[in-house]
Amino acid sequence: MNTNKPLTFFVDVDDTFVRSYGGKRIPILATIKHLKKLYQQGAELYCWSSGGAEYARNSAAEFGIETIFIGFLPKPQVMIDDMNINEWRNLIQVHPNSCSSRQLNDYEEELKK
Repeated sequence: MNTNKPLTFFVDVDDTFVRSYGGKRIPILATIKHLKKLYQQGAELYCWSSGGAEYARNSAAEFGIETIFIGFLPKPQVMIDDMNINEWRNLIQVHPNSCSSRQLNDYEEELKK
């Protein structure tokens, strides 16, 4: 892994940094705090959602974190790639419930394994 290149994160919206309960949207504060910390440490963050790019942008703006993201995307429905996603180098999936105590260097170390 090139240590001069910042880590790139793709961050989902629903049940990652916002939870919906009926008509109410509740921020997941631990995840929002973690994302802000990663941004401050130099991570490149993209926000995506199966609800689409506009939904992702509006959700980030709703909770005051729009500026930490480089871009907003829909989640892919089709990927055209020569490699199966399970074989991608330098890819880890982290559940939002297990990320709040991590630092950017924790992710870098895990990717070296």
